[in-house]
Amino acid sequence: MKRLVSLALLGVMLSSLALAMGTAPKVKPANTNDWPSWRGPNANGVAPEGMDPPTKWSESSNIRWKAALAGSGSATPIVLGDQVIVLSATPTERIAKPEELPKPDPRFESKTTPPNRFYRFEISSYNRQDGSVLWRKTANEAVPHEGHHPTHSYAAGSPVTDGERFYACFGSFGLYAYDLKGELLWKRDLGRLRTRFGWGEAVTPVVHGDAVILNWDQEADSKLIVLDKLTGSTKWEVTRDERSSWNTPFVVEQGDKTQIIINGTKRIRAHDLADGKVLWETGGMTVNPIPSVVAEKGVAYIVSGYKGAAAVAVKLDAQGDLGESSDKILWRYGKGTPYVPSPILVDGRLYMTKVNTQLLTVLNAATGKALVEDMRLPKVTNFYGSPVAAKGRLYFADRDGNTVVLSSAEKPSVLAVNSLDDHFDASPALSGKMLLLRGEKYLYAIEAP
Repeated sequence: MKRLVSLALLGVMLSSLALAMGTAPKVKPANTNDWPSWRGPNANGVAPEGMDPPTKWSESSNIRWKAALAGSGSATPIVLGDQVIVLSATPTERIAKPEELPKPDPRFESKTTPPNRFYRFEISSYNRQDGSVLWRKTANEAVPHEGHHPTHSYAAGSPVTDGERFYACFGSFGLYAYDLKGELLWKRDLGRLRTRFGWGEAVTPVVHGDAVILNWDQEADSKLIVLDKLTGSTKWEVTRDERSSWNTPFVVEQGDKTQIIINGTKRIRAHDLADGKVLWETGGMTVNPIPSVVAEKGVAYIVSGYKGAAAVAVKLDAQGDLGESSDKILWRYGKGTPYVPSPILVDGRLYMTKVNTQLLTVLNAATGKALVEDMRLPKVTNFYGSPVAAKGRLYFADRDGNTVVLSSAEKPSVLAVNSLDDHFDASPALSGKMLLLRGEKYLYAIEAP
């Protein structure tokens, strides 16, 4: 009995130490096949122990199944049990009457033209075993008030699950909660988003505890919104002095507080999950911050790469305005950072591609020292999706259907380059021995026999 008590106390001590260091204690997931959010169980793109996807594949090898998609989108699939959830938006044949067209807002400059037809915003459940459709629900039919960038879509925010419900956000077209059978539980209309030059939206919700967290940054009236996950009612919201940012909030435990870290053009800010208060903040990012945060061992790593390059490492026990220089800022780095993809942190090394190109940078996460600069990845072009890691391997899927697989070493080696007849803007998802790639036309389940 004393031994059992001692072990229990040791577990509590280890958990407390992990929280103090800014990392949650590692817990084996109930189902090692689950990929509950766009960056996986730990929101960082790194697969938990037990996931082992193939290294090599083609249209004629290691394809377990290939399913046609209902519509367009770049939302990453998620996996819960035998369900693979995908969001899409499809133009209908229904042309809007003049009185049904959204009125333009003269306050905002736009470089896109809104469509004149209704779009169908859908959530689809595919069978993980064979790719058949289990259910498909139309969340909304609406006429978009903005166009979008030629490389973007109206379904760019990825779904998330807490194991009991699925949450799907189409931004201006609503937030929806479904049960596991596809029955609607609640929905919220949070109003219109006005994005930079009308390039489009990408709001990926995050679930933590009893909260659904949304980054609602836009060209005016930006805010951070936290809802009750059971009802959709607003717990709190705080205004943010920011413009369009597109990145997904990163949630991390630090000491006795839970931080919501959001990348921003003006400032990087960590908000308290309890009430939205800013716990710490610093500047130094570039315009259009799209990459999301990664963190490990009490340090957050934030990058951006449009019209400049910036990377910074911030200790999670920071407080207040850190300015551009503080002992809580471990290092800054100003080259080779990504525009759209988020970085990935593996074995104390930060891997990222320059802007959206095939040039790879590897940094020592502790020091910010470059281990690799401008390594040219072969037979790949531009990246929008974020990389994933499993079994000592890194997977980078490009926009032309190619995926380069690297060793996650200090100086990575190329293990394989694989090509499929599709285009990939969504980030890969992992499930057991399966790699899921959401393309423009198909959802691929890649698995060795």
